[in-house]
Amino acid sequence: MLTRGIRGAITLEDNTEVSVKEATCELLDEIIKQNDIEISDIAFCIFTVTSDIDAAFPAKFARLHNNFAQVPMMCYREMDVKGAISMCLRVLICINTTKKQDEIKHVYLKGAKVLRPDFSE
Repeated sequence: MLTRGIRGAITLEDNTEVSVKEATCELLDEIIKQNDIEISDIAFCIFTVTSDIDAAFPAKFARLHNNFAQVPMMCYREMDVKGAISMCLRVLICINTTKKQDEIKHVYLKGAKVLRPDFSE
């Protein structure tokens, strides 16, 4: 079995706890669905947010909504780069899988589609 990384990102409407919750749940639900992930196969999960998001930790909602209670998670602040997208939540989920690298589906939603148009439908 291999460990593979799945990337994803989504933009928020505003800096509120409700927006962080909705964005986290929407992004994780879509990644889990598109990649047919069993929670027990997740090795760890890293969240980053841009500096304009500080209302809540995304990991909190992953534990509550997506049943990630046993998944090791960390939340970090994204680098502040001039001209970078704002109000953006990103995730890296590392899973144990037999899937090949080209079978992994990375998910970019809402305004974050501009980050990786090659992965956005």
